[in-house]
Amino acid sequence: MSNILDEIIGETRRGLPARMSERPPSDLKSMPLYAAERRGFALAVTGPPIRFIAEHKRRSPSRGVIRDDISLRDVVAQYEQGGASAISVLTEPTYFGGSLADLSEARRTAGLPLLRKDFIVHPYQIVEARAFGADAILLIAAVLEGSELTELHAAATDEDLDVLVEVHEPRELERVNLDAINLIGVNNRDLRTFEVDMTASRRIFRLLPENTIRVSESGFASIADVSTAAEFGADSILVGETLMRAGNPHELLATWVAEAVALVPDSRT
Repeated sequence: MSNILDEIIGETRRGLPARMSERPPSDLKSMPLYAAERRGFALAVTGPPIRFIAEHKRRSPSRGVIRDDISLRDVVAQYEQGGASAISVLTEPTYFGGSLADLSEARRTAGLPLLRKDFIVHPYQIVEARAFGADAILLIAAVLEGSELTELHAAATDEDLDVLVEVHEPRELERVNLDAINLIGVNNRDLRTFEVDMTASRRIFRLLPENTIRVSESGFASIADVSTAAEFGADSILVGETLMRAGNPHELLATWVAEAVALVPDSRT
């Protein structure tokens, strides 16, 4: 399990030539959603109060099947009803059971900004993201060299997509140009071991420039966890599994959203 991230990246890279041949960038750019106006992801996930990026995730390598008895359309609709500020859609097929079709279906279902959650290693995947309806992409610093991260960030900016750059350890920040990148996510889960450490967000957030938009990702099981992230300085949290497993995702999310508002100090006092 410790090499699962390398396996995923390897499979992603191996599959790219066939995808690029089957649907070249010119075809992607002719798709209707490519020309659609982008919805502002970065603005939507900027707190206070702490915002919620609700994630659709069918399964994961560490947890197996999370939920397969509810359609993506129903999940996304419940997230919007529950007060999510944005939606993350896992599109990796082999290990997470996602697809680009999920992304476009989410776009048709909800009016919220969409994050394409995947293992992006090539500019082609950025064009894919826009063509299937994404407003933002995820770049994982752990799997990219600094030059690759800079190149992909620039490519996404050229496509008018916001970029959430994900780190897990302080040393990964050495690959990130914080003068140009101001939307940073901290994955509390180590993608190589799948161990969760909620203090990872605190360690990273304290190293970021003041104007950075901070997103804490993974490991959220209760409003107490949300409160902890707020104390660490998170603008947003990204939560998937807990919501996916809930009997009524919109009710749980609505409760968390209401309680998150209560965490903001009253500016009048």
